[in-house]
Amino acid sequence: FAESSRIQGDTREMVARINGVEEAGSLTYQSVQTLYKNRKVRLFLVGYEPGRIGGPNKVTVGRNITQSHFEMIADVKTGFKLGEFVTLGRDSFKVVGLTHNAVSSGGDPVVYIPLRDSQALQFDLTPSAIRRERARGGIQVGTPDTVNAVVARLDNTQRPEQIAEEIDRWKHMAVMTNDQQKNIMLSSVVEKARKQIGLFTLLLLIVSTVIIALIIHTLTMDKRREIATLKLIGAPDRTIISLILQQALAMGMISYGLGAMLIYFIADIFPRRIALLGGDMASLGVIVLFICLLASATGVRMALKIDAGSALAG
Repeated sequence: FAESSRIQGDTREMVARINGVEEAGSLTYQSVQTLYKNRKVRLFLVGYEPGRIGGPNKVTVGRNITQSHFEMIADVKTGFKLGEFVTLGRDSFKVVGLTHNAVSSGGDPVVYIPLRDSQALQFDLTPSAIRRERARGGIQVGTPDTVNAVVARLDNTQRPEQIAEEIDRWKHMAVMTNDQQKNIMLSSVVEKARKQIGLFTLLLLIVSTVIIALIIHTLTMDKRREIATLKLIGAPDRTIISLILQQALAMGMISYGLGAMLIYFIADIFPRRIALLGGDMASLGVIVLFICLLASATGVRMALKIDAGSALAG
């Protein structure tokens, strides 16, 4: 979600009664930091109602949360082990399940706990804060029934835009469909990070082009006599050009293959999530081909200027 919000817990029942809503669930979400085996771990904490939507898509190891308190499902990026106890706030939670590829927009691994526990962790005050507020003239006792969002799944007969418009018009609440959330995520939340990565990628491509061009230029200089001999025996220019292009393409494709293998094998152990999309890898392959062709231009230009008579020089 693009920003935090607070709504009443009974909003879920109100949304669930709307025609076309198949099921609904309440969520809380917050970023927390805790100590785990003497190291600091940054987590994105999601509280949901066990048995309702909003929890992990798939538990790969262990089981789902079945108790109303003190159980946890964690992404494998956290490093948590099944059966271990992790301290969050003033309570300890047992890791009963592990999931994959559950990360926040910032790349922090996600952990799921029961809704009531997450509400206590987010909204309850510490004893010192309670004493301070009481001294100021009264305080609400107990955990407030407050959530950050309500998620809903519609049946196949309804359009998300229609239900969103109905909630916005009659319930006076902001509603976002899946497509709208994706647009907000890409155009707002991760926009600067996306531009930074794009800038780094562009700089790396420019550096790669220069390096390949220098290598091709050096190799062509080392083969000046061989190229002159080919010209002397009548080899056409296209043959010499094709040899240089094959050399550049071989360098690019071998490097691309080694890089793709490296990315594939370290994707699961990389600190952040890496999504390997076929379209992106194919686009990168096309860019590598273009870079190789561009980088070979200096070598081709030098080869075409070589005089065939230099092959007879001492």
